[in-house]
Amino acid sequence: MARPRTRHICQECGYGSARWLGKCPSCGFWDTFVEEKEIGFGPERPKRHMAPRPMSAVAIDEEPRIRTGVRELDRIMGDGIMRGSTTLVAGDPGIGKSTLMTELGRHLLACTVLYVTGEESARQVKLRAERLNAATDNVLLFAETNLEAILRAIKDTAPDIVIVDSIQTIYSDEVQSAPGSVSQIRHCAAALMHVTKDISASAFLVGHVTKTGVIAGPRVLEHMMDTVLYFEGDRHHGYRVLRAVKNRFGSTNEIGIFEMHATGMREVANPSEVFLAERRAGHSGSTVVCSVEGTRPLLVEVQALATRASYGTPQRMANGFDQKRLQFLLAVLEKRQGLSLADQDVFVNVAGGVRLGEPAADLGVAVAVASSLYDVPADGLGLLVGEVGLSGEVRGVGKLELRLGESAKLGFARAIVPKSSLQGLTATAGMEVTGVETVAEVLDLLV
Repeated sequence: MARPRTRHICQECGYGSARWLGKCPSCGFWDTFVEEKEIGFGPERPKRHMAPRPMSAVAIDEEPRIRTGVRELDRIMGDGIMRGSTTLVAGDPGIGKSTLMTELGRHLLACTVLYVTGEESARQVKLRAERLNAATDNVLLFAETNLEAILRAIKDTAPDIVIVDSIQTIYSDEVQSAPGSVSQIRHCAAALMHVTKDISASAFLVGHVTKTGVIAGPRVLEHMMDTVLYFEGDRHHGYRVLRAVKNRFGSTNEIGIFEMHATGMREVANPSEVFLAERRAGHSGSTVVCSVEGTRPLLVEVQALATRASYGTPQRMANGFDQKRLQFLLAVLEKRQGLSLADQDVFVNVAGGVRLGEPAADLGVAVAVASSLYDVPADGLGLLVGEVGLSGEVRGVGKLELRLGESAKLGFARAIVPKSSLQGLTATAGMEVTGVETVAEVLDLLV
């Protein structure tokens, strides 16, 4: 047996140090270092001797994917689940990870699903499955947290799908540290990945997130996975966004939209229509933007409120939009457009719990702030698409035809877009498309 090695590991970000540190130099948190002893870096595997081969000699076989029947999930996974792949599903507590994993058994009736539950008893999982109408005999429940027992169960049952809920509760007798520690998570994930790949089974590992919103455990855990899925959304809203941040077998730009109900997760076929259903016309500080996630255009409402600050330092708060990006846009509006925002509290909200990360939403956010400051409705401007630069210019965006086509389906008659993106654009039936070069041109149309 190898000699145990002692290290101090940050339980927040996985940073390793030979000695204990009060403050982690990586994530900046205090009192997060724990002494751990580990025997190795992964399970022992039989050595395979293979000679190097030229790339042309490597055979590529078309492997059929397992389609779940859930269109939103299949799109994110790359048109189905790849056999032998390992997927990490992460998100905040109560966001819907266990619910979605439990529902897989109902959709994969032709497959054998081994559901390993480390946080709940088998009875609790069955009660949830009955509530979701997903209690089927093709799902094998196994309430266990010991890694060696789980590996034996996988080899004995040879399932098509393995679900581990959650990886932070699994421990191995070979690693001398507590369950959920960095060493345990790394060791257990590697062992599960190896045994499932050996039998060509697909594995789903449910993972917790830290208070900073990242996956708990070392970053190497994400590097080991074939696919990493994040559940996004506010627990107080019914809508959930499942986003692929890593996918070796498909696009990393796709998202799936679900709505949480008492009977489980329902797919949202037309999210743009749903997100705009409660938008009230004739109110200032409201605009509509279009963000493209992979192949899906998504129309959402951006709300802004600018009001006189009650304290010396004005507040800048954003929900669903990057706060630093908001500071950038406010600086452009004040410096380039002459808007007086130094004494204004500015709040920005993306309705429906959606998070916008694409620069094409910049113009809509900037106009929403100006609309609230002037107290003038921006309904007449229609759809707003464009990236805003430091000099106040409106820069071009991609997939403009896709954005305009989606807005036309929802009844929008006008769109304001970057003038540089109009080159080669085919006419959109029933829509008036206006090209602009600066934010000042849009604000002139507003007031």
